[in-house]
Amino acid sequence: MSERSILLVEDNPNDEALTLRALKKSNILNPVIVARDGAEALDYLFGRGEYKGRKSEGNPEVVLLDLKLPKVDGLEVLRQLRSDDRTKLLPVVVLTSSVEEQDVMRGYTLGANSYVRKPVDFNQFVEAVKQLGLYWLVLNQRPPELAK
Repeated sequence: MSERSILLVEDNPNDEALTLRALKKSNILNPVIVARDGAEALDYLFGRGEYKGRKSEGNPEVVLLDLKLPKVDGLEVLRQLRSDDRTKLLPVVVLTSSVEEQDVMRGYTLGANSYVRKPVDFNQFVEAVKQLGLYWLVLNQRPPELAK
């Protein structure tokens, strides 16, 4: 995949719309793939189910992962990503409204690259998403095997 995409894993339609709007408002025009539950995210990343045949070399530049998801929760998604050689180095940013310290600890223990609480205020949310986009899509240096 020539364009560096973002995988947004978010089950709340309002938070999905807010994130997409914040990316656009921040002039982050990368394609965004939306998975609305953890199972769909795993299917997308591993090329199975409705995404069967999708090449894993086209994995996104970064995954923005909510924790409270139907079917497979975000921590389990993270665990599965880190246990597979194809995705173990894929940047994953937990973007969640959870304020529970145990979620922060478990997220980092399972290999999250960053943990960001969603600000309630729209302008703060836009700024947070802008900073995430600039860092992960512009400044961050990917491992060589992922940069292909």
